[in-house]
Amino acid sequence: MTVAVIGAGISGLTVGKMLTDYGVPYTCFESSDRIGGNWAFGNPNGHSSAYRSLHIDTSKERLSFRDFPMPEHYPDFPHHSQIKDYLESYAEAFDLKRAIEFENGVAHARRLEGGGWEILDQAGATRSFDHLVVANGHHWDPRFADFPGEFSGVSIHSHHYIDPKDPLDFSGQRILVVGLGNSAADIAVELSSKSLQTQVTLSTRSGAWIVPKYVYGRPSDTMYRTTPYLPLSWQRKVMQLAQPMNGSNSALYGLREPNHKFFEAHPTQSVELPLRLGSGDIAPKPNVSRLDGSTVHFEDGTSDDFDVIVYATGYNITFPFFDRDFLHAPDNRLPLYKRIYQPGMDDLSFVGFAQSTPTLFPFVESQARLVAAHLIGEYALPSIPEMERVIKADEAKYIGHVLKTPRHTQQVDYFIYEEDIRAREIPAGRERARAAKASA
Repeated sequence: MTVAVIGAGISGLTVGKMLTDYGVPYTCFESSDRIGGNWAFGNPNGHSSAYRSLHIDTSKERLSFRDFPMPEHYPDFPHHSQIKDYLESYAEAFDLKRAIEFENGVAHARRLEGGGWEILDQAGATRSFDHLVVANGHHWDPRFADFPGEFSGVSIHSHHYIDPKDPLDFSGQRILVVGLGNSAADIAVELSSKSLQTQVTLSTRSGAWIVPKYVYGRPSDTMYRTTPYLPLSWQRKVMQLAQPMNGSNSALYGLREPNHKFFEAHPTQSVELPLRLGSGDIAPKPNVSRLDGSTVHFEDGTSDDFDVIVYATGYNITFPFFDRDFLHAPDNRLPLYKRIYQPGMDDLSFVGFAQSTPTLFPFVESQARLVAAHLIGEYALPSIPEMERVIKADEAKYIGHVLKTPRHTQQVDYFIYEEDIRAREIPAGRERARAAKASA
């Protein structure tokens, strides 16, 4: 069995560690000169969306790999440089770099008739593999809002934002930030500092629930845990009833009323945004209706002039190494069995392509564990009709209640997902593998 892994970010490293544990040889293709992907600040391959001041929005308690805890001296919400150091320690502890070919990504991947893969690497070599693991991430291809008209000022995406001096000097500028996710909140807060003498406006299409990072002195994501033993709708209802106590409704601070209930879209985590809105440092506005030179018109009939627009409007899920007619993700939709397998392609795995709440690292661990078991023959996939049935059932469970937007097509609840993989799916796949061997 020969395995190719695309990417040495969180997902690629975790897959590599699990394959090493299971004794599966693999080659990891990485276009950069370093590991870390999105968490490699200033990554020369352009795949990092980290800005200089970025701190993770997930607490270290929730974020840590289960078999490699974060250092105790780390703060509750580590800086991006600490996440990168953590990944470096992870790679060193499990000797993962020896299987990585740096500055040699995958230029093209072609599935062969009958299975297996022909890989053209960036060095120009064509190589064959039995199995392909796609772990190239989904926070690197910026998606812009499509507003009528044209803006005569400077437009950038949050993906390219570094700090108030880079990629341009924001001092004294009239700035419009579009979006209300975590990046939009962080960037708007940073650029609204009075020391920069800026005018910052925040425009949002749908409003949001702005949740605190701490509750009763503890990281808020450690204060709840969903369970598969109660209906998820009941558990969401309890959390929705608690939101008035948190003051999380964005309308309280002049932004739009959320067009959804709590947990029907990804909430925004910010301690400072409500304060900056309430202090007048950030002006709230509804969605943009039209661009006209330096003037931006809003849906409430008002307009203002701006020098810069920062689009914090999310990302596209993109696979530049696949032919588009082979596989792509229109509107970020990529239906997969257990968020890993395309029905009918047992030799292709996707790892890390989900918006896992509240944590990503352990989620990827659970996916990597299943992939490794599959590759050594200890796990077998069900029939194609059964995979398609389960895909529909899982989508109804995880995203049936959320807003129908490209941002929420990959939403999963980590606790429910991990329990399903560990307690049900892997044991069921083990039984399928045993039955297949017995009948062979």
